[in-house]
Amino acid sequence: MATATWNGHVLADSDDTIVLEGNHYFPPDAVDRAVLRDSETTSRCRWKGTARYYSLEVGGALNEDAAWSYPRPKLAVRHIKDHIAFWRGVEIEP
Repeated sequence: MATATWNGHVLADSDDTIVLEGNHYFPPDAVDRAVLRDSETTSRCRWKGTARYYSLEVGGALNEDAAWSYPRPKLAVRHIKDHIAFWRGVEIEP
């Protein structure tokens, strides 16, 4: 089971993550959406598509753009659609 934790809070927990390029992509229903804040940040990967970002708000602390997902991934990675990955200090325990 993989667990994503930041600022003492479990952000996501699942036995069904998808590991791609070393990142664990958590299924949407495994993520605590109450801590996600929409961000205007996006990035483009030529083979995955456009990622949208979320900031995390936990215990009054904000971690900007620390999570991302691909709402419309390219065909080769359609299996990560809407899954959420983390970085920027988020600890992932595989």
